[in-house]
Amino acid sequence: MPRPILLFTGNWADLPLETLAAKASEWGYHGFELACWGDHLEVQRGSTEAEYAQHQLELLGRYDLQVPIISNHRVGQAISDTIDERHHSLVPEYVWGDGKPAKVQQRAAEEMIATFKLAEKLGANVVGGFTGSSIWSYVNGFPGPKPGQINEALKAFAKQWSPILDAARDCGVRFACEVHPGQFAFDLYSAEIVLDALNGREEFGFTFDPAHLHWQGVEPVEFLRKFRDRIYHVHVRDATLTLDGRAGILSGYWASGDPRRGFQFRSPGRGNIDFDAILRTLNEIGYEGPLAVDWHDPGMEREFGAADAIEFLKRLDFDPPRGPHVFRG
Repeated sequence: MPRPILLFTGNWADLPLETLAAKASEWGYHGFELACWGDHLEVQRGSTEAEYAQHQLELLGRYDLQVPIISNHRVGQAISDTIDERHHSLVPEYVWGDGKPAKVQQRAAEEMIATFKLAEKLGANVVGGFTGSSIWSYVNGFPGPKPGQINEALKAFAKQWSPILDAARDCGVRFACEVHPGQFAFDLYSAEIVLDALNGREEFGFTFDPAHLHWQGVEPVEFLRKFRDRIYHVHVRDATLTLDGRAGILSGYWASGDPRRGFQFRSPGRGNIDFDAILRTLNEIGYEGPLAVDWHDPGMEREFGAADAIEFLKRLDFDPPRGPHVFRG
């Protein structure tokens, strides 16, 4: 059976959940990767109101939408990042509190634990998100790290995430860390050392988003083959490099869509990523989970784009062969 196609609601949190549910159902989506911001999913309400999770499920059920995964990228970013004023707008006020970095990180970790408990109530088996990174400035930055600093940072990261992953284990839910610049795991090698730092804990795997690999020059298919047992979730987003001799692959200081950037995100099928190769590789490694459209295209009206994206995936997704293939020439 072709995989369920979800819509990641993170870029749609300006719309009330019921409004978006009606649209997504009309477009043909099977469900949501539900973001923990806007009114889509409120973690503290899920912790304190006995009927909250059931209410959200009933709302989605009216539109025949499932929720196999929830995501809390914003709070996750604050757990292992170097906290500054930018994080104030990312996290709820009760997580920001007095803004003291260590306390913000502590409250963010508590909120992530509560997210896993809410996922269990909803019947979701994966929580997606970011981890943040205390050493991102060392990536092509100056001054570079002194000997031992990376290992010490990874030890601190593992210490921060150990109780969170314990909670994931106790809830029967896995964490899918999105491999993304700005995180400890941003390419194949960094993902490898993060797993090593966590001693290969089964609760920790990856959200595979080919767009974030492609624009760095990392081959998405190689990532899938390397981590075939750790691909816990898949985002579908396209990208195109727009290198013109004036900018490199970094975002620079420019917002999405600014022509000074060296890359741009595109609606699935409208960029340069070989999604046919990716779908074939997902079949090869036995990934049977959903595909979540993480829609982002600064040059396209988003409702047209969301509808266009699911039609693209319906045409593209296919079952692997049922038995050994024999070529008869």
